Amino acid sequence: MKNSMKAPKILPWIARKAGISDELALKLWRRAISEAEYLVGRAEGSDYWGLAVERFLAIVEDEVGNTPEYGLSPAPRLSWMWHHQTRMSLLSLMAAQNAYLFWQNTWESLCTQKKAA
Repeated sequence: MKNSMKAPKILPWIARKAGISDELALKLWRRAISEAEYLVGRAEGSDYWGLAVERFLAIVEDEVGNTPEYGLSPAPRLSWMWHHQTRMSLLSLMAAQNAYLFWQNTWESLCTQKKAA
């Protein structure tokens, strides 16, 4: 497995939100991309990247959940952000597809009306 890619720029932000060090976040990221590459079978494509981010957030949440609390507030769950972003991107794709189908149906109905006349 070759994972020679650079870490995402959002890694330090997630580390601060989760209450872990940047070094630990980088190690967890490397673990997540290795697992994603193993599960997908390649280190490219949207399936790979989506799974890598999901695995990373799940690993971070597991790491934070296993650490003892020293009177601090628990770290927030971060996976909601990824799932929300995925839903929002799918909504825009669905809206574009619906607009395309609307115009296609309108065009076809106009063509059939001209043929009938």
